[in-house]
Amino acid sequence: MQFTAKSCAAEQHSTELAIVGVRPEQPLSNDAKLLDDASNGLISAVIKSGDFKAGNGETLLLQTPSSEAKRVLLVGAGEKDDSASLKKALSAMADAALNANAPEATLFIDELLGDEYDAERAEMVAHAFIYNGYRFDDHKSEPKAPSKLEHIVLSVKASELELMDAALNEGAIIASGVNVARTLANEPGNVVTPVYLSARAQEMAEVNDKLTTKVLGMEEMEALGMGAFISVAKGSVIPGQLIVMEYRNGQADDAPYALVGKGITFDTGGISLKPGAGMDEMKFDMGGAACVFGTLEAVIDMELPINLICVVAAAENMPAGNASKPGDIVKTMSGQTVEILNTDAEGRLVLCDALTYTIENYHPRAVVDIATLTGACVIALGHHASGLYSNDDDLADDLLSSGEEMGDRAWRMPLWDEYQPQLNTNFADMANIGGKEAGSVTAACFLSRFVGDTPWAHLDIAGSAWVSGAKKGATGRPVKLLADWLRKAS
Repeated sequence: MQFTAKSCAAEQHSTELAIVGVRPEQPLSNDAKLLDDASNGLISAVIKSGDFKAGNGETLLLQTPSSEAKRVLLVGAGEKDDSASLKKALSAMADAALNANAPEATLFIDELLGDEYDAERAEMVAHAFIYNGYRFDDHKSEPKAPSKLEHIVLSVKASELELMDAALNEGAIIASGVNVARTLANEPGNVVTPVYLSARAQEMAEVNDKLTTKVLGMEEMEALGMGAFISVAKGSVIPGQLIVMEYRNGQADDAPYALVGKGITFDTGGISLKPGAGMDEMKFDMGGAACVFGTLEAVIDMELPINLICVVAAAENMPAGNASKPGDIVKTMSGQTVEILNTDAEGRLVLCDALTYTIENYHPRAVVDIATLTGACVIALGHHASGLYSNDDDLADDLLSSGEEMGDRAWRMPLWDEYQPQLNTNFADMANIGGKEAGSVTAACFLSRFVGDTPWAHLDIAGSAWVSGAKKGATGRPVKLLADWLRKAS
């Protein structure tokens, strides 16, 4: 889908579909008035009759044979002018336009975006179309035909053409990165395996000269002392993979940023077997890894002038005869030992060795791990916010700010020393669970023991990475948050 910013005269601009924003009980915008006049008062007539009340997210498609616009789509802005209302209106607009059977559309939507809207809001326009146009039906024998909509024109002031064109482009790039993450997470576990992810990473490096990929297999990880990672991966016939992707586009001596993703491509719980109901959704347990891939795609396409290390800890957690048992003790790459009290707390086991490897080998200026780590985070925050833990206030503030601005919000959770004793055990340096209370917090406390003084943040996305029910599917969160954070850091 192509996006263009253009200065358009509404009444003279020829388009298949003109999209107009309207606020309830407010005068029509200048563009809307011009289109209304060109269509013999059709817009004002449907508003006056009450057929269109301009409620937030309300849409109405009109045929306008006497206008240069063949059809007009009215979109209600509602009474509030906040990010949540705008997001709802843009989503409804995108859905209606994608289903209008038009190859191109022109947007006259100052009433939605505001008279002095910024690049951030223009990005939201592109995101709405790319995100809502996403389909995952590769495994259906009769997939739904894609929308015909291929070209979107946003009408802007002539003085803002360059700024808004760039904003639309970056919005589309980031949204495409979100969709990369959604597809990887939506694929079934018999398709997306650790080996599949390593092949995907190698293919990316083959077509990007600023990207290199290396993959550590089971023997290499065992030689490095990654006993925690091995303890999870050894129960599967598909070998675990530590996937390392290096994007180099900054100064050679600049310390890199680092993303570390949990890539449990299917999680049965291991010997601590999960209940059967809903276990199909455990294909989403690699949502953190999917977001690392999606964010990296966005960083590459935006050509950000940074150095970035992306590490994916990919494994299956299966209940085989050689799988780890509750009570087993393993030695991590850091030298610390862990008593595995629950094999379903496996994400932290692969992540702790991945964090140690990343920090020891690359000395990043900041590292963020992303993981569908705990059901406890879903209980604490529901599905609206990702849980954020950090040992660095500046890093936490930057991530929270990007989340707010991009509509991909996180909420900072406590990482206090008072929680650490819950991980005590008589038999090793620590246990891999801390009991029923504060489960998301103690999981983060576990990971904090492997990062030292490196600025670090942990995003628990168990509640935000996918939705269940009739609209079951991956969300691609928090790609928008991460891409914006890295964009601002560049």
